[in-house]
Amino acid sequence: MDYDTQRDRARTFRALHEDSDGAFVLANAWDVASALMYERQGFAAVATSSAGVAASLGYPDGERVPREEMIAATRRIAESVALPVSADIEAGYGDAPDAVGETVARAIEAGAIGVNLEDGTGDPADPLTATDDHAAAISAARAAADESDVPAVVNARTDVFWAGVGDPSDRLDRAVARANAYVDAGGDCAFVPGVTDRETIAALADRIDAPLNVLGGPGAPPVPDMGDLGVARVSVGSGPMRATLAALDAIGAEVLESGTYDRMEEAVPYDELADLLAESVGRRDG
Repeated sequence: MDYDTQRDRARTFRALHEDSDGAFVLANAWDVASALMYERQGFAAVATSSAGVAASLGYPDGERVPREEMIAATRRIAESVALPVSADIEAGYGDAPDAVGETVARAIEAGAIGVNLEDGTGDPADPLTATDDHAAAISAARAAADESDVPAVVNARTDVFWAGVGDPSDRLDRAVARANAYVDAGGDCAFVPGVTDRETIAALADRIDAPLNVLGGPGAPPVPDMGDLGVARVSVGSGPMRATLAALDAIGAEVLESGTYDRMEEAVPYDELADLLAESVGRRDG
């Protein structure tokens, strides 16, 4: 992908966050085929799912997949669709801001027009990175994006609700304080996964000084309602990947238990998939 195309996609992606007509859905892909399906369905942009990519490569989530493999997956997806692609780079693959900045630079070099950086540690005893430390990582990400000359969107994620940190009565204040610190450090968008309560979502949208990204899924308000609550961006995370695996589990159970194939009747036709993939090869090789 040439830089002009990448910059155009970055500007398109940035503009989606500024649309006052409601929330847009950022579909999360885990490989080229899933990204192509989202493109065919008409989504405006795609993001990678760190958990989805990791699972497709045989790793659990949480920066277990080597950075090089995550970047390679991002590159293949970004080069295969004619859509903006944002990269989920987990916590940035490094404790020092310089290491995070290098990961961001590598993701943008691979074709990404945005990055998602989380402050969760995965450690139940100490679930969140110190606010100042993650703000420094966000600042390094912003600097790397600016140096690339691609107006990439830095999505600053806080896992206060996702990890259930602290007393429920003060989680909103904690999440707002962290999100605004990350915005002050250079974040363009704040991601607060783990919230489904409408009042809480509306309060986050009102009190955070940047467009709000919320995780959609079972139990969360529908996308139009998210927009009414002030949400700018709804992502779906690893949910579609895990739902796909559940469908595969059901197909396997049917074949083993009854010897029938009914659950495969809704499969994407072979020729349609072949055409989609052939077109994506042309984009990568073009």
